[in-house]
Amino acid sequence: MKPTIGILGAGKVGIVLAQLFLAAGYKVIIAGSGSVEKIALTIKVLTPGAIATTKENAARDADIVILALPLGKYETIPKDALKGKLVIDAMNYWWEVDGDRPEFKDPQLSTSEIIQAFLPESRIVKTFSHVGYHELHDETQPDSAKPQKAVAVAGDSANDIEIASQLVTDAGFEPVSIGSLKNGIALQPGSKVFGAHVDAQSLKKMIASVLL
Repeated sequence: MKPTIGILGAGKVGIVLAQLFLAAGYKVIIAGSGSVEKIALTIKVLTPGAIATTKENAARDADIVILALPLGKYETIPKDALKGKLVIDAMNYWWEVDGDRPEFKDPQLSTSEIIQAFLPESRIVKTFSHVGYHELHDETQPDSAKPQKAVAVAGDSANDIEIASQLVTDAGFEPVSIGSLKNGIALQPGSKVFGAHVDAQSLKKMIASVLL
């Protein structure tokens, strides 16, 4: 039985990921930043089959939770409900949205490490963050023996990377493990990897050049 996917964030990325996982046979529950009523019609129309709920319920009731909200709102994440859970960080820092946040600009620190520090009792894996929502929507190949486009996965646990990689596969992309959560800095805005929608071999070469 497939795990239940909870998505915190009902924007473009959250909606597309919900569509991909619904198509792959997952149960999906999704929460926006406001009331359930605020997103209920959007979810019904754009992601039929997904369940609109509160962020507390999405965090508590899901087996795996995807963070697809603005990074600047990470402190609103219901951390107690995420204890012991695998949490997928699909967020990026955009100063236009998040404001001037010096803690997100440290060139030696990935923003996912900040999320891990905020959620010390959760297991963070960074993925689905370097590919735009248009590409996620348009270039998925869930029925292909080998998808043509790759998505990188970074985390500190080999087992969690494996679980997250299966999500990437089910979403219709080829997973590429890049090692530790710290290496997730290669996937952030400003890196040549960010925005790349290429095959696995090309992605590996790009990431290797960034992490040298």
